[in-house]
Amino acid sequence: MESAQWEEISDLLYDLEQHPFNLNTATKEQLSQLPFLSDEEIEDICVYLYRYAPIKSFGELAMIESLDAIKRRLLQCFVFLGEEEKEHLSESRGHHEVMATIKVPLYERNGDRSGYLGDRYRHQLRYAFRQGDHWRAGLIGAKDSGEPFFSNRNSMGYDFYSFYLMCHRVGIIKTLVAGKYRMSMGMGLVMNSDFLLGKSAALTSLGRQRQILRAHSSASSANYLQGVAATIQLSRNLQVTPFLSYRPVDGTLNSDTLSISALVEGGYHRTASELRKKNNTFLTTAGTAVSYKNGAWHAAMNLVYSHLSRPLRPNTKVVYRCYYPQGSDFMNMSIDYGYTHHRLSFHGETAIDRKGTLATLNTTQIRMSSELSMMVLQRFYGMRYTSLQAQAFSEGGRVQNESGLYVGAHWQPSRKLLASAYADVAYFAWPRYQASASSYHQDYLLSLSYLTGNWNLSARYRLRIKEKDNEQKSALYSRQEHRGRVAVCYDGTMVSTKTQVDFACIKNENNSRGWTLSQLVNWKMNKIFHTHLAAAYFHTDDYDSRMYLYERGMLYNFSFPVVYGRGIRYSLLLRAQLSEKFMIHARAAVINYFDRSVIGSGYQQVNSSSLPSLELQIRWKL
Repeated sequence: MESAQWEEISDLLYDLEQHPFNLNTATKEQLSQLPFLSDEEIEDICVYLYRYAPIKSFGELAMIESLDAIKRRLLQCFVFLGEEEKEHLSESRGHHEVMATIKVPLYERNGDRSGYLGDRYRHQLRYAFRQGDHWRAGLIGAKDSGEPFFSNRNSMGYDFYSFYLMCHRVGIIKTLVAGKYRMSMGMGLVMNSDFLLGKSAALTSLGRQRQILRAHSSASSANYLQGVAATIQLSRNLQVTPFLSYRPVDGTLNSDTLSISALVEGGYHRTASELRKKNNTFLTTAGTAVSYKNGAWHAAMNLVYSHLSRPLRPNTKVVYRCYYPQGSDFMNMSIDYGYTHHRLSFHGETAIDRKGTLATLNTTQIRMSSELSMMVLQRFYGMRYTSLQAQAFSEGGRVQNESGLYVGAHWQPSRKLLASAYADVAYFAWPRYQASASSYHQDYLLSLSYLTGNWNLSARYRLRIKEKDNEQKSALYSRQEHRGRVAVCYDGTMVSTKTQVDFACIKNENNSRGWTLSQLVNWKMNKIFHTHLAAAYFHTDDYDSRMYLYERGMLYNFSFPVVYGRGIRYSLLLRAQLSEKFMIHARAAVINYFDRSVIGSGYQQVNSSSLPSLELQIRWKL
C-alpha cells in the first residue's frame, strides 16, 4: 500500500479487463494504458508485432526478451488474439452496461445514531456505453456511508456524480473528452490528476512519459478535471493537447469566510460541518501541452494556469507550512524530454512556477543484458516550488522541499527466478510535519520471486529509516520500520490459493511489532459460479505496526483493509455469471477483535468487538 490512489489503479484495470483489446492490432497508445509495462517493453512488443504479426498464441510472448513470466501472464488479462476483420465487425455496434452496488454494514456507529445526516448504507450506480474503441460515455453516482440521499444539500440524489463523453481516433482528433476527465503531463511536475504507482513499481512505470487524457470513470470525488480537453494530431510528429476545467472543490474556511486554509480531498459529506466545506470554492484550470516525437526522441512543452475563487491562506505560523501554496493564482511551465531505446533510455521534466522556483525529475534506465536492468532517478523540488496540480515521484508526498536519489535493479537470471531491489535516499531542507529541522529519509527493498509450473514462491523485505521529532521535540531521532513478506501461490485450472505471512518491526522511542497469517482460496466451481475465500489472523502491538490485508473485491470496488491489535478477518465472495449479459456478486466480510470491546472513536465508534458487513452487486450488459 504505497499510494493513496490504488483505487484509481484498480478502477482503470477493471475497466481494461472488462474491455480487452486485440493485441495483433494494438497501437502504442493502447499498450500505454497498461501501467505495468515500461516504455521499453511497449517498444519491444510493437517491434515484434511489426515483424511477426499476427501472433497465433500467447506462448509467442516468450520470444520478447524484456517481458518476464509475470508480465506475460498479466498481459493476457487485458488483451486477446484476434483477426483484424472480425474486430472491425464487432466495433460497429454499441454496448451498454448498467451496474449497481450496495454495502450494508451490520453494525451501528455513534454517528448513525446522532451526527450523520444520512443512512449507513454505501451504494453507487454506474452506466457505461462503448462503441469499439472510438466512442465512450458514462454516468456514475456514488454515496458514502452516512451521507444524505435525496435530502439536505443532496436534493439531486447522490452526493457525487461523474459524467463523461469520450471519443478516440476521429479524424485528426486522437482523443476528445467532455465532462469529467483526468490529465497528466510528462513526469507530473506541473499536472498529474491521474494515479501514481509506488516505489516498488518504479522500475516498470517511472520510465514512462505520461501524456494521458482519459475519462474520470471512478467514484472518487477528488483529483479530477471538469470541462473539455482534446489531443489533436497536427502532423505525424506533432500533437497538441489543450484543456479547460471549471469545477467545485471542498475547502476549510478561515474565520473571515473569504479565504480557505486548505483544500479538502477526502470527499466525505456526512455531518453539518463537512457539508459546509462541500463545493464552497471553485477551481479554474486551463493549459496546453505541445509534444514532438521523432523516432526514439521526444520533447514537450507544458503550461498550466489555475485560479481559486477563494484564496488559499494557510496558517504559516506553523513552520512546516511556511511555503505551502498561497494566493488565488498559480502558473507552472515545464519541458519534458526523453529518449527510448531497448538498451538505454532516459526521461525527465524540468518545471518552474510563476516565481521562478525550480523542480526537476530525471530518470535513466540501462538494460545491461537480457537478464539485468537498472534505473537511476534524481529529483530536486525547491522548497518554494508550488503547483496545485502536481503529483510526482516523492517520499514526502508533495512536489516541494525534497531532493533525492533512487537506484533500482531488476535481475532475471532464468525464466523462473526474478529479483528486484531499490535504494532511495531523500533530503528535506525545510522542516516537515513531525520533523522540526532538516531531515533525511532512507528506503530499501529486496524482492525475490520463483515461478515453477503452477507454483509461485515470493519473499520481500523493506527497511525505512525516517528522522522525526522526539517526544520533547528537542531533537530528531531515527525511526526504523522493518517489514517483510513470504508468500506461496498455486494457480490451477479450477482452484488457486495463496498463503502469506507478513511481519513488521518498528524501532522508535516505543518499539512495536506485528505479524499476520493470511489465506486466499479462489474456486471456479463451473462456468457460472466462482467463489473467493479470504481469512487472516493478525497480532500487532499497536497502530504503528499495523498490517494491510488484500481481499478480492467486487468490480470497480477496492478492498484493502488496515488492521491492528489482535483478531481475525475473513470474507466470502460469490460470483454468479448467470448469462453472458447478467452477473451477480455477493460478499460477506467480518472482522473480529480479541483485544477490545469498542472499535474506533468519535462518530465512527462502534460498541462491539466485531464489524460484519454485506455487499451486493448486479451488472447487466445490453
